[in-house]
Amino acid sequence: MITRADVDEARARIEGRVRRTPLIAVDPGAFGGQTWMKLEFLQHTGSFKARGAFNRILEAQANGDLDPAVGTVAASGGNAGLAHAYAGAQLGVPVTVFVPTITSPVKLAKLQALGANVIQAGHEYAGAYEAARIHAEGTGALFCHAYDQAPIAAGAGTLGLEILEDLDGQVDTVVIAVGGGGLLAGVAAAVEGTARVVGVEPTGAPTLAEALRVGSPVDVPVSGVAADSLGARRIGDIALDVALRTGARSLLVSDDDLIHARRLLWDHRRIAVEHGAAAALAALTSGGYVPEPGERVVVVLCGANTDPSDLVG
Repeated sequence: MITRADVDEARARIEGRVRRTPLIAVDPGAFGGQTWMKLEFLQHTGSFKARGAFNRILEAQANGDLDPAVGTVAASGGNAGLAHAYAGAQLGVPVTVFVPTITSPVKLAKLQALGANVIQAGHEYAGAYEAARIHAEGTGALFCHAYDQAPIAAGAGTLGLEILEDLDGQVDTVVIAVGGGGLLAGVAAAVEGTARVVGVEPTGAPTLAEALRVGSPVDVPVSGVAADSLGARRIGDIALDVALRTGARSLLVSDDDLIHARRLLWDHRRIAVEHGAAAALAALTSGGYVPEPGERVVVVLCGANTDPSDLVG
């Protein structure tokens, strides 16, 4: 479980380590309400994951839970690994990252450039996760979960505090892409009592939708254009706990919706994001989420580690 207090502590801990990313207004009336986009893809390493990575490592260092000679290990489709590699490099901590074979060449090259020890294992995130757990048990490395650890989720939630401050608390809804749910958990905890959260998932990986339907995390098959970043097989326990506590809901979008939203961002704003990061906007552009008149909505664009070749030309 995480609360607003955990997010506040995370913010104090990572202050000066991460960027405060911009919040920009969308053309009035574009989606029926007042809409802003949180440009979190401008964060270090191109995604929100840097927030949780710094929080996890710094908290472990403070508590004496990190052996600096052994370092950390993470399993990641790319973005969490990039974040941990960057945080480790900044803090002088060695990092090993296990990635699935579907990880994009762009992310692999960036991981290696940051100095991480990169090992491919399994076709999907689940295979990389199991290999990372075995590595942690065998070496004593600090295991850094991609999404289902309190420090990771609380760190991610710090962007929610920025949203509240930038809008003086005048926000009704925050729309967020969901893979394993760490970002949703952190932001929902940060804005609890002020704004609602809508999680948006690809139809090919409905982890939160299925968990809400049956009342507990369950494995789902993973497929689709966003599988490299929203490819977790099940929602995290922390995310489901926060979603149930705060009333966060799930909304599903198709691959075509993701592709269309991503293309709109490029064509109209020259913003290149991952298909997964386009999920939040796809909820609005597809008509899956229609704001009420005057509703104040923030769409979080959470990752930019993509091959832009299919956007140009």
